[in-house]
Amino acid sequence: MEIAVHNMQGEVVDHVAVDEAALGGRPNLHLVRQAVLMYEANRRVGTADTKRRRDVTGSGRKPWRQKHTGRARHGDRQSPIWVGGGVAHGPHPRDYRQKMNKRARRQALQSAFLAKVLDDEVIALDKIDLPEPKTREVARVLRNLGAEGTCLIVLGQQDSVLWRCTRNIPGAAMLDWAQLNAYEIIRPRRVIFLVDALNRFLEAMAGSGEPHAESAGVGIDG
Repeated sequence: MEIAVHNMQGEVVDHVAVDEAALGGRPNLHLVRQAVLMYEANRRVGTADTKRRRDVTGSGRKPWRQKHTGRARHGDRQSPIWVGGGVAHGPHPRDYRQKMNKRARRQALQSAFLAKVLDDEVIALDKIDLPEPKTREVARVLRNLGAEGTCLIVLGQQDSVLWRCTRNIPGAAMLDWAQLNAYEIIRPRRVIFLVDALNRFLEAMAGSGEPHAESAGVGIDG
């Protein structure tokens, strides 16, 4: 397969070859779904909490006698059926984290990228050379590339100036190539690789290179 390389005006100036065999041959969508669920679960903080019956402050005195009042029987006001009482089966702090081994995460990333390529949703860009560091300049480039919806710009290395010019564009995000994972690839409609980032990513996926930057829960291998 080949990915067309565009310039900032949206014109095709070159092509980058992609070896399907090095990416697994065909997308494993089941593995991609498993990886996406894992990354979404790992982002949950799990701090929601409600008071059980035993946690509610109040007297343990019986509201009224058991019989001959014409009202329902009650033992105390901490019961979940009372206003201000405890919550039955409510949420409590828990850890939602899931795990996948390194090989599975890597295969999920390969499959996610390959699926995007097959759907013609991966765009290669030769360079981003802005006349001035303004958000409108990046927005103009995205319009020229037909990526005005949600998109992810993948850089060869972090660029704080370019990041500041992109952060206020609705639906746009930016990452270093070594921080990619299956979730970040699948989430946006378009994925825009700078050519050097695309080449380094393909080398890493083919096994001839290794990622050099990872963070908790993100990284090319997790």
